[in-house]
Amino acid sequence: MRRISALLTAFSLVVVAACSDNSVFEPSQQNQGVDTRASAASDGALRVTVMTRNLYVGADVDAVIAALASTDPADDLPALLTAIEIIQRTDFPTRARAIAEEIDRVRPHVVGLQEVSEIDIDLTGLGLPIVIHQDFLASLDAALSDRGLNYVPAATIKNIEAVPLPGISLVDFDVMLVDPARVAVTSVVEQSFAANLGIVAPGLDIKRGWVTVTGLVDGAAYTFASTHLESGSLPGFPELRALQVGELVASFGPSSPAVLMGDLNDMPGSPMYEVLTGAGLTDVWRALRPGVVGYTCCHADDLSNHIPAFDQRLDYVFVRGVGHANKAVMGQITLIGLVPASRLPGPSGTIWPSDHAGIGVDFLMPPARGQSP
Repeated sequence: MRRISALLTAFSLVVVAACSDNSVFEPSQQNQGVDTRASAASDGALRVTVMTRNLYVGADVDAVIAALASTDPADDLPALLTAIEIIQRTDFPTRARAIAEEIDRVRPHVVGLQEVSEIDIDLTGLGLPIVIHQDFLASLDAALSDRGLNYVPAATIKNIEAVPLPGISLVDFDVMLVDPARVAVTSVVEQSFAANLGIVAPGLDIKRGWVTVTGLVDGAAYTFASTHLESGSLPGFPELRALQVGELVASFGPSSPAVLMGDLNDMPGSPMYEVLTGAGLTDVWRALRPGVVGYTCCHADDLSNHIPAFDQRLDYVFVRGVGHANKAVMGQITLIGLVPASRLPGPSGTIWPSDHAGIGVDFLMPPARGQSP
C-alpha cells in the first residue's frame, strides 16, 4: 500500500469527524477583455477586473508524488525522468510569453497565479546531460515588461517544496500580482493552511496555503484572495479541501467586498463548493453564465493536444459583498486559453499556454456608499 494512501486514510477519519454544454470555446468569449485603465463607469460604479491563472508546473506532479510516496524505491527515478522529459517539452519560458499576452488583453487589476514554480535540475552527476533552471515568476515578469506592463508580486505563499533526489528541486508558490498604478495595497496575508498534508515522503513537503491582498481601487476597498487547494481524489481529499477553503473564508474581514479565485480542485456540489456558497459567496460563472458548463481542465500533460477535451470545472472566481439591487454580481466572465489561436510553438511542437484555462472577470461594482448611481 502506498504510504500517502495510508496517511490520507487516517487523515480522512479526522476530517470526517471534524465536518459532522455546452462548451465555451468560441473566440468571442476567449478573446474578449476589457481595458480597465479608465475604471469608473458613467453611473458612478467601478469596473474592477481580476484574472486567475494556473501556470502549470509542466508535467503531472501527482504521478511523481504517488511514486515518491510509494514503498517501492524503484519507481522514483523513472517517474522523475518522465516528468523531466515532459517539462522540457512544455518549457515555461516559452509559455510565459503567451500568458503575458493574455494579461495584456484582459488588463486585470489583480492576477491570482497558481503553480508558480522554481525548477532546478542538474543530472550531470548521474551521467545524464540534463540541466534545467526555470524561474516562472522571473520569466513572466520579463514577458510582461516586454509588453510595457508593470505588475508586481504583492503576496506569495509556498505550497510545495520537493528535493526528492540530489540534483532535483521544485518549489511551488501561489502569487498575487497587482497593478500598482490602479491598486493601492493596504494589507497582505500570506498563510499556510492548518489542514495540510505536510511531509508525505522524504524530501517532499506539501503545505498549501493562500494569499490575500486588500487594497483601494479608485478609493474603494476590496479584498482579493487566491489559492490552490489540495489536488487528488484519494479518500479524505474532498473534506480536506473543504477545511482548507473554510480557513480562507474565515479570514475575510466583515466589511470590504471580497473576491476569491484560484484552482480549487473540485467540482460544483463538492464539500468545498458547499462551504463557499454556505458562507454567502457567489459563484461568478454560475451567476453570469447560467446553464453553461464552463469546464477549465485539463489539456494533455505535454500540452500537445490539438482540441480541448475538458471535462472538469476546477478553477473559479467567487465574490461576496458586491451585490446590486437585483443581482448578486454584474459584469462579464470569460475563459482564457482555449481556442486554437492560443497555442504557440514549443521546443517539440505546438503547445497550449497551460493545462488549465484561465478565467477573467470584469466586475461592475456597485457605487460607493453615499454616491448615487
